[in-house]
Amino acid sequence: MAWIYLLIASAFEVAFALGTNATHGFTRLRPSVLTLLAAAGGIFTLSQALRTLDVGVGYTIWTGIGSIGTVLLGATIYKEKITTPKLISFAAIITGALVLRLASGG
Repeated sequence: MAWIYLLIASAFEVAFALGTNATHGFTRLRPSVLTLLAAAGGIFTLSQALRTLDVGVGYTIWTGIGSIGTVLLGATIYKEKITTPKLISFAAIITGALVLRLASGG
């Protein structure tokens, strides 16, 4: 169940990051409220995952999935460019997350 919480927390993390851009410096009410709710949801579900997972593993995977999801959706929504160095970095993050998952035994 901890891994399910971690995936949900990661989705909230992506929503938070993308929402932060949409708030225009927290000057727009609806995106600002949704962004704050996403932040709260992400922290809550991460805390549930960390009841079982090691904090180093959980936090690293949470931020890794959040980073990759944010860049991929940022490219889709905001037309940001995905370059070769970004792709190499994604591969490193994914590899690291998989190794941590295997090393945690959970």
